[in-house]
Amino acid sequence: MIYRMLKEDVYSVGVIDWDRRIFDELIQIPNGTSYNSYIIKGNNKTALIDTVDPTKTDELLDNLKKLNVDIDYLVVNHAEQDHSGTIPDILKIYKNAIVVTNSKCKELLSEFLPIPDEKFKIVSDGETLDLGGKELEFIITPWVHWPDTMVTYLHDVKILFSCDFFGSHRASSDLFACEDIYMAAKRYYAEIMMPFRAIIRKNLEKLKNLEIDIIAPSHGPLYKNPAFIMDAYKDWTSDNTKNEVIIPYISMHGSTQRMVDYLVNSLVERGVSVKPMNLTYTDMGEVALNLVDATTMVIASPTVLTGPHPSVVYATYLANALRPKLKLVSVMGSYGWGGRMLDQIRGMIDSLNVEIITPLIIKGFPKEEDYKKLDEMADEITSKHKILGIIK
Repeated sequence: MIYRMLKEDVYSVGVIDWDRRIFDELIQIPNGTSYNSYIIKGNNKTALIDTVDPTKTDELLDNLKKLNVDIDYLVVNHAEQDHSGTIPDILKIYKNAIVVTNSKCKELLSEFLPIPDEKFKIVSDGETLDLGGKELEFIITPWVHWPDTMVTYLHDVKILFSCDFFGSHRASSDLFACEDIYMAAKRYYAEIMMPFRAIIRKNLEKLKNLEIDIIAPSHGPLYKNPAFIMDAYKDWTSDNTKNEVIIPYISMHGSTQRMVDYLVNSLVERGVSVKPMNLTYTDMGEVALNLVDATTMVIASPTVLTGPHPSVVYATYLANALRPKLKLVSVMGSYGWGGRMLDQIRGMIDSLNVEIITPLIIKGFPKEEDYKKLDEMADEITSKHKILGIIK
């Protein structure tokens, strides 16, 4: 992708990765991604904001060559490879360039990459750098989503270079986001940012007094309407949940499926929104996405040997690691000859500050008394939702 101008003397020089489908060998990205990098030309100095994934080095260098710039400062907002991996190549070509970053990021970069100490300029929170007619301000935003992260604000034209903050995994030839970016940005938040939502709330506060015309993240399209994504983050990071129950489940021989189907109908009759997710077909990114707003999660599984199905184990581990704002959790499922499924699942959700709804583990296929207990579970969930004020 060729370089493009954002505002006078400010350019996007990053690279679109149309074909990438998994990130960090962990996160599925069905719509590809981009590695956004930016050039700012001042009257005296030129700065490059972040680099790209090492697999796209040549494309970044080609964009810089076409733009015909020299680089005095290489601002690094975050040390992860998809942002920093091309730094050694940049420093080989632009031999006078200085790496500008914070002390924690410098510590990590020194571990990851062969960058001499004398090539670093360390900046602190709120420190500025004058390029000549264009002033950069560095704002430390730790744990968005690593301990080293910061954002860079260009005062004169009111652009916030937000690194992973406000990003999305979306490969698009459109430079700026449309409203259809919402779900991609929400999924990105769910998979990457959600474990740090309390810290992110504080970092949002640090940005609230900035006048921002454009938010330029390191992944996905840019935002000409910053309030759109900032308001979304305020909602996602709040403690407010919606009248939603999610049911990640597996059914091997039909028993758990019958329980799930019955509970779904029972909840719907009581005015509760339900999202059953068959983990045979649902990727974990969808599970994470649906955890953002849910009040209740019901984990449903058959017993495999003595414990839950491995796919349910993964989903439960994920929910525990992401630490969503769930209020209620329950477990249901079936067994043939015995097991410790309930105890094992309970032991896997120790990071969730939740109330446990009465679980239901049955032997074989559900019987009339089991369906009554599922109605009781639906009643209990509905009652709790009403107490929380999310059912009118």
